[in-house]
Order: sequence, then structure tokens, then C-alpha cells
Amino acid sequence: MNTKKEKIYNRWIVALSILIPLVVAILFSVKLEIPGVERLGFLPPIYASINALTALILVLAIIQIKKGNRNAHEKLMKLAIGLSALFLVMYVIYHMTSTSTPYGGEGSIRTVYFFILISHILLSIAVIPLVLISFVRALSQRFDKHKKIAKITFPIWLYVAVSGVIVFLMISPYYS
Repeated sequence: MNTKKEKIYNRWIVALSILIPLVVAILFSVKLEIPGVERLGFLPPIYASINALTALILVLAIIQIKKGNRNAHEKLMKLAIGLSALFLVMYVIYHMTSTSTPYGGEGSIRTVYFFILISHILLSIAVIPLVLISFVRALSQRFDKHKKIAKITFPIWLYVAVSGVIVFLMISPYYS
């Protein structure tokens, strides 16, 4: 990839890395009312399942690249990106149409919950540019640089996917 194209991709990565969390934060303040629908309570188990599936896909993708199967790895990674985007859309739609559920646990489990939740949120923001940089480097066949950033991206992305499921499981008894 030439440096001109790379600069364009880098601008897009920076823009998306700022815009996505900003738009999500803004959309959280928007509350939509759907006539005849009290809340979209069916969405959290679906998007938690998408997170679980993303985690599985990420592990399978790593297994495939370690086996030298670049084609399968690429397909799995594109699927993981697509699933993450689908998760984000469903997550935002749910929170735009429903009030937040307060966590009802007490004692040390409450501390554990908020540690997992806060680390999940912060790392979900941090992983956006990492995923995009990894993806662009792979697409541009700069596999040496892709491999370096992917070694950082993979564990963070996997943690975000798994911790999302854990957060859901911990808060789901408190959904009304």
C-alpha cells in the first residue's frame, strides 16, 4: 500500500475511533418510544450471545492462523468484525429504547461487577483503533506490522467480548 492510501486509512481510523464512542455516548441520551412496545428486553440476551460468538470466532481465527490457514483466518476475522458491529447496533438500540438497569448485587460481588463493567467499557473504546489498524495492515498485506499490532489487539478484543457476556450474566437477574 502506498503512503498516500495509508494516510487516508489512518485518518479514517482516527475519525472512527473518536466518532464511534462519541456517537454511542450521545445516543445513550436519546430515548425513543416505540408505540405498543414497553422495552426491547429481548435484545440483551441476543447481543450477549453475539459477544460470546465473537469470542469463539476470535479463538478459532487464532487457531487457523497458527495452522497457516490465512484464508480461513481472514474470513473469521471479518466475521468477528461484523459481529462486533452488529452487537454495537443492537446495544445502542436497546439503550435508546430502555432505561438502564441498576445492578442489585451487594458487597464484594458489586465491586467485582463494577470492575468488570468499567474495564469492559474502557477497553471496548481502546480496541476500536486496534482492530481497525490490524485490519488495514492485513488488507494491505503488511503482515509483519499486522502481527505486531494483532498480538496486542487479540487479548483486548477477547477480554471485551468475554467480559460483555459476564456483565450480562451478572446484571440479567435485575432486568425488569
